[in-house]
Parts: sequence; C-alpha cells; structure tokens
Amino acid sequence: MLNFERLRTLHAVAAHGSVNAAATALHVTNSAVSQQIAKLESELGQSLLERNGRGVRLTDAAAALVAHTRRMLSLMESAEAEFDAQRNSVFGQITVAAFATAARGLAPHALRSLLSICPQLRVVLTEQEPPESIPLLVRGEVDLVIAQDWANAPRPHLEGLSEAPLLDDIADIALHASHPMAGRKIIDLDDLRSDPWITWEQNGPTVSDEHYPARWCREWLVHTLRSRGHEPVFAHTAEEHATQLALVAAGLGVCVIPRLGRDPLPRGVCIVAVRPTLRRHVYALWRAASTRRRAIGVTVEAFRRSASLVAKVDPPVATKRTRKRPQNAKHK
Repeated sequence: MLNFERLRTLHAVAAHGSVNAAATALHVTNSAVSQQIAKLESELGQSLLERNGRGVRLTDAAAALVAHTRRMLSLMESAEAEFDAQRNSVFGQITVAAFATAARGLAPHALRSLLSICPQLRVVLTEQEPPESIPLLVRGEVDLVIAQDWANAPRPHLEGLSEAPLLDDIADIALHASHPMAGRKIIDLDDLRSDPWITWEQNGPTVSDEHYPARWCREWLVHTLRSRGHEPVFAHTAEEHATQLALVAAGLGVCVIPRLGRDPLPRGVCIVAVRPTLRRHVYALWRAASTRRRAIGVTVEAFRRSASLVAKVDPPVATKRTRKRPQNAKHK
C-alpha cells in the first residue's frame, strides 16, 4: 500500500512547483522532501519528477497520483467537516485571507463579533489579493478567502469551491480639486478620455491564470477603458490606495477608488461618481469539502453581518478637502 505522507509530499511539490517551495510549505527540509519522493519512486518503480528550469515537472505517473491524492485529501476534509458539524461548540483555528480594502472595511467588525460569539475559535487574518489567496485556498493553505471581481469581468467558476455573496461595492473617480470636472456630482467615464491614470501594477509572475481571470485591477481598467474606445495613458503605478490618492492630490492624474475601506482623503482631492457605474462583487470563498465545518459557517455569517452594516453607509462622493482660509486672513 502506498504511503499517504509520501503522496502528500508529491502533492505539495505539484502544487508549489518545486522541491524547495514544497519543503517550505510542509515545514521540512529539502532533503526530507527529496527522500520521500525517492522512496515513492522506489515503491512504484518509475520516475515521478523531471527537471524543468529552476523547478520540476510531473511525469504522467506523478500527475495521476496527484489527482488521486487530491481526491483523498478532499474526502478527508469532508469527513473532518462532518465530524465537526456534530460538535456543540465552535473551536479550533481558521485562516482567512482578505484583499486590502475588505481587510480594512469588513474584517475588524467581523472578527470582533466572532471573538464574542465564539471565544474558543481562533481566527487568523492575512491580507492578500485574490490572485495570491485563491491558489492558496485551492491548495488548502488558507480556509476562507474574501475575494472580489468586477461586474464586467467576473471570476470564472472553479470546481471544488463554494461561495457566498457579501456585498456589491461601488467605485468612484478621484480627481484633483482643480480638475474641470471636480465640482460635478457625476461624470461620464468618456469625459476622462485624455486624462493620465494612476493605477495598480500589472499582475506578477506568481499569479495563476488558472485560478483568476486575466483582467484584474490594472488589466480590468484597461479592458474597461478600451471597451469604450479609449487607449489609457498610465502616468504612475501604486499598490496602495493611499499612495494613489497622494499622487492625485499632487495633480499627477486620476484614479479609481472603491468605497469599501476607503482611505481618508488628502487635501485637494475630490471624489466624484462615474457613469457607467463601476461595480465590484465582494464574496467569500471556501473549499466545498469543508462546507460543513462550523467554523466556516460562523465566519462567513460574521462577514455577512459586517457587509450588511457597510452597505447601509453610502459615503458622499462629490466631496473634496481643501485648506480653509483663516478667518482673519486679508484678501489680496
């Protein structure tokens, strides 16, 4: 009979793409991973891994074993979830990965309510964007993901994952207070045809297209603008919304700014609604095999309650912060 721990080691190598990455994920040494793979190859009498640049590639035999191991891990998770569902209390640990504005706008209230409702449950929050967190969820390294996609660029359905909608979040446009359209309540996206944009970096090499659509953040904005006949000009890139707003405050361009978890506005920035509405869907994702885990259910419900509170608050959009003139200042 094949040794299950060796099969899990092979599965980790397949999931992470190299012996070194698998060792890191399993918290063992590289040599321990290599020894487990060598023993498995000896048991089977055939090779399982081939060199592929800096990583490794699975042989056909290894790919078949990994597929069987994935099903076994799913069955084990289902069994654990079924047993967990029969308990009277919720305890243990759950790891949640949330994108930045959800970590700021939803997580604090959700985690605080979980602390009072389920004091024996330890929730570990990590801030990660969906292109990084969803592959971790698929591999079993996190338990729950708070993800997002855009109404005009939805995430494809992934086998083995369940989801629950949390809220629809609207994005507005941040302009410098001196911008010709800064005083309007709403503007057309076409009005910004010639404006330079401040946006996110392009997807990095670690993002898996298998687990997330290509149009993400910057790619989504390019897709949105080109679909209206615009060829966008990107003046600057920054991952943090606070940095993007600071660049807008310096008069260096315009940017998209979601309402969820919105940063305080720096002086000289105006937020204006845009037509057509830029809408993103926010939802929770978890492995279908763990659906019956009570920790999953109570955590999702906590984020739902937090999202319902956020949805009731509609922040003003035609706002700007400028330096006030002292009352005793003389007109020049």
